Parts: sequence; structure tokens; C-alpha cells
Amino acid sequence: MRPHLRTLPRAARLRVPVASPVRQSVCSVHNYVRTAETLQKSALQSNVGRPELRVTASGGVVGQTRWITQQHIRRTKDAEKEWAEFAEEIKAGKRKNFAQHLEERGLLHDVVGERELLHKVFTEKRVGMYAGVDPTAPSLHVGHMLPFMVLAWGYVWGLPVTWVLGGATSRVGDPTGRLKGREQVHSSVRKANMASMHMQLKKLGASIEQYGKRHGYEKKWAWKRSLVNNNTWWNKVPFIEVLRDLGAHMRLGPMLGRETVKNRLSKGDGMSFSEFSYPLLQAWDWWVLFKKGVQVQVGGTDQYGNILFGMDSVKAISKNTAMEQERDPLENDIDNPIGLTTPLLTAPNGEKFGKSAGNAIWLDKDMTSTFELYQFFVRTPDDVVERYLKMFTFLPLPEIAKLMEEQNKDPSKRVAQHALAAEFVELIHGKQEADAVALQHRQLFRSRSSKAEPTPLQKNSSPPASHAQSPTSGFTNPQSGNQYAPQTNFSNMPSIQVTLPESLVYGQNFHKILWSAGLVSSKGEGHRIVTNKGAYVGSRPGDSGPMSDELAFTPILTWPAEKTKDFIVDGNILFLKLGKWKFKTVRIVSDEEFKRLGLSAPGWEPEESAPEPATDN
Repeated sequence: MRPHLRTLPRAARLRVPVASPVRQSVCSVHNYVRTAETLQKSALQSNVGRPELRVTASGGVVGQTRWITQQHIRRTKDAEKEWAEFAEEIKAGKRKNFAQHLEERGLLHDVVGERELLHKVFTEKRVGMYAGVDPTAPSLHVGHMLPFMVLAWGYVWGLPVTWVLGGATSRVGDPTGRLKGREQVHSSVRKANMASMHMQLKKLGASIEQYGKRHGYEKKWAWKRSLVNNNTWWNKVPFIEVLRDLGAHMRLGPMLGRETVKNRLSKGDGMSFSEFSYPLLQAWDWWVLFKKGVQVQVGGTDQYGNILFGMDSVKAISKNTAMEQERDPLENDIDNPIGLTTPLLTAPNGEKFGKSAGNAIWLDKDMTSTFELYQFFVRTPDDVVERYLKMFTFLPLPEIAKLMEEQNKDPSKRVAQHALAAEFVELIHGKQEADAVALQHRQLFRSRSSKAEPTPLQKNSSPPASHAQSPTSGFTNPQSGNQYAPQTNFSNMPSIQVTLPESLVYGQNFHKILWSAGLVSSKGEGHRIVTNKGAYVGSRPGDSGPMSDELAFTPILTWPAEKTKDFIVDGNILFLKLGKWKFKTVRIVSDEEFKRLGLSAPGWEPEESAPEPATDN
């Protein structure tokens, strides 16, 4: 018997169809309506007196479980009813569909497939969308944001959206638009990039929700967003399965005819088999997500070829694969995969923004300060500022039109540019950061002829002088005994990068390392948190060694100090997590290098190079 049916009584099992929600992920609203119908007609009838039916959270795999309640079923039906009403209003011309909205905002460049079908899909279905990014750098940059703005709008429109972090595909590298292969980076660097970008995407999702709320988009139950790492499936699927189900339907002729391949072979330094196979890897990602209702892929215009290849691949697998599908076979056009691309963000010289071009504007405050980010948008040329306001903000179109009227009266004031800069900084870093940097900019660039006193910077309520002089006053952990520390959340999460000397990591207990890394205010607090299993270290499942290419954590226990080295990745990286928003990527250097860099950390004694003996204090 299939393991995912063992929790059902026999009467219910007899009624469960192939496409039953018991075998589907409960994360997609698209699949919820079938959940309600199946459970009401079968499982609930077979479980009189039992108001809840337990199914596995992963869609049938025995393990962590989640309860599907009657309240959940009611909400599901309400959400589907609401979407059906939206569809009727769209057909009656009373409301725009999502594709029309993207066109108005300048975010829809090309449709991979039929444009009419895309409009139909966004009208008829609460369809899932995804966009992916490979962690080839420690941070996202402004150029990544156009596809992500499509997801941001989709989220506040009630569409399930998914960010895919390419932990696996980054090991190969996308060859699109490149005449040379990517330089191979050390595995510890790749894992550090992956961890940093994971936290950044997690923060971005929360920030989008808060930003949308300020613009009148109140969160509803049907809003769904998720962040997944494609290592999750690539570390488990046998490659022979990929060749069987996907490779069998791919032909070399069309693959060799792709522009990227032809350019590399004729003008570049050739192409490796791994790079040649990159579209196949990306297509499999889509297939995995497609089975869970993610039907639309979003990317920049440079990704058109990869999206087209993936779309054709998913169609071929759906029609020909022998594997059991987690969704019904494609019955009509609106069930087919489809893609869309956004415009590319380019510099005034037409060059694409990005790491390779050396002109990236990073979204990490440690790499591009909020002031530099604000200044970047303030320098936006007059002829594109209206376009950027539509693409990078949630400002309503009538409000943008008013801004442009004011802008045209006196372009030197750069009213539209300042509005754009403030909105984008708020979207990425939060309202408080945006207000602070706007004020800082006004202070710095106010007219020299002005006799008015500068507006004082806003300050939080100050702690007593005795506390301000305390060595722990800078810590923001609310459990540290610092009553003046703000609650850590997505908008004020501290920097995730920290450098420590070997003597503060090797041979040290974890509660001391938490203290040295700045996650706790004292060794005693660190010990209490470790004892209560409130801190985590990046590792393989079951504390069996250092973290692999999948971002996974295990609770820190009161292990002996010599076990610490088992979690250090490639001898120089350690990943620590405390709560939801406190995360540190610890880069470990020699004591000599730490001293040469002029760095300091709690517990560091520059005169002493020998490590402090491990104790319980």
C-alpha cells in the first residue's frame, strides 16, 4: 500500500483519485478546491465524529504532518469563490487581469507562449508563478528586482509566488550571454553566498508584504509565498531519472541551435557539457514546481531561451512520462506551462547591470549603503524616471502622473527621482531606513543659502548613561537583559557577515562562539539559549557533519568543545542562527590575519594568540 494512504480508513482510500490533494502539496491555493471536494465526499464521510483528517505536509510522504481542518476547507472554498467573482468582473470589463496590470506597469516585455493564453490563464486561475536566482554573489542587486517585482505584484494580487534559490544550478552557472565560462569558486564561498542570499530573499518577502500594506494591500488568507532551494530535489533525484523522463524528449539539434551555444562555439572559448546542460537543469526545476501548481515562470529578457526550453520540456514530460503525476494530465490550454519576461535594467551606455559588468548596485547594506542606493535612484535620468516609478514601486498610476506634472514644472528639484528613491529603499530596507536616508540626503544637499536650521535626525529613546557605557549596549537581542534593544525583525536585522579568529572558534564551546559572533550579549546568555535548544548551527541532518549544499540547521546542544570543528565548512566557514531573523555567516581567519586586519570581537585579546581553554562559563 502506498505510504501516504496509510493514515486514511479503507472507505476513504477507495475514494481517493490519482490527483487527490492527499498526494498534493497543501501550499498551492490552486489545488485547494480539489482538497475540499475530495475530503468532503470521502474522508469526512468515512470519519463521522472526527472533525479533522491528518495528511502529510509534503503531500503524502510519511514524516511531518499537518491537519486539514473544516475551517481550512471553508477558507479554501471562499478563496475559490472570490477568484471566480474576479474572473466574472474581468470578463465584464469591470476589472483588469494580472497580465494587463503588468503591461500598464511596463513589467511585461515578452510572453513565452501565446499572449492571449497568458491573459486567459491569469483570468481563469489563481495560478502559481516563480522566478529563480543563482547565488553567484553574496547579494542580490537592483537588476534582479524586475522579475521579483512581478512576483511582488502577484503576491498582493493573491497569486501563489515562489522564489527559487539555485543552490544546485549555481554549481554549473548559466552560460547565457557569456563568451567565457564562469570561474569556479571555492565551495565555502558558494555556500556562504547561498546562505546570505537565502536570508535576503526571506527578508524581501516580508518587506514586500509590509510595503504592500502601506499601499492598501491588506494580507488575506489566500496570499501564499514560498522560498525554496533547488538543492532540495537535486540532492535526492537520481540523474538517470532525469535522463529518462526529460532527456529522452530533448533533441540535440534545437539545443545546438540556441544563440548562446552558437556564440560560445564560434566566438568564445567553447562550452562545457555542464554549461550545455544548464537549460535541462532549469527545466527540471520547473517540472518539480509545475507538479505543485506553479505554471508560470518569470525572468529577464535574457532568460527567454531558457524559459522556452523549460516550457517545451514540461509539456513533453507531462504527455510522455511514466512517473505518477501529482496533478491531472493537461486537459486544455490553460493547464499548460507558460512564461513571461521583464525588461532588462541597463546602464546609460546600454550595458546590463550586474556583477559581471562591474556596475552592480547591491541590495545588501554592507555592499551598497542605503545612502548610495538612494543616490543611485536620485540620479535617474528624467526621460526614464516615470518608467522606473511604474516598474519599481507600488505607487498608483494617477499618483505617478501627478508626480510627473510636478517634476516637469521644475526638473531641477528632482521630485520624481526622490519619490522613486524613497519608495525603493523602503521596499528593500523598510520605512524607517527610507525616512532616515531621505533626511540624511536633505541635510547633505540642502541649499547653502538657506538660513534654516537643519532638521534634527530622529533618535530612539536613549538608555541611561550607565547603560550606554556598558560593553553590551550595542547588542539587539531582547533576551539579553537590554530593555532598550529593539525587537529584531526583517527591517532591522543585523549584518549577517562576521569574521572571527581561529582561537575564538576552534576548541571553543558554542555558547562562547555565539557571544563572540555578536548573537548574544554574554556567555551566560549563550549557555542558557543552547541549553534550551534555541540556537542552531548549519549542518547535515542529525548533526552528522558540516552543512552541505542545502541550507539546513540542527539545534546546538551542550556538546564538548572538540565537536565544534565538525560543523566548520571547508575549514573556514560556520553558519549560526538564533530565532527567525538573527543569522551569522562566520568567516574564520588565522589569529595573525585577524590582528593584521585590525578587527576585534568579544573575547579577543590581541596580545594573546593562544585560545582560551574551553569552560562552561
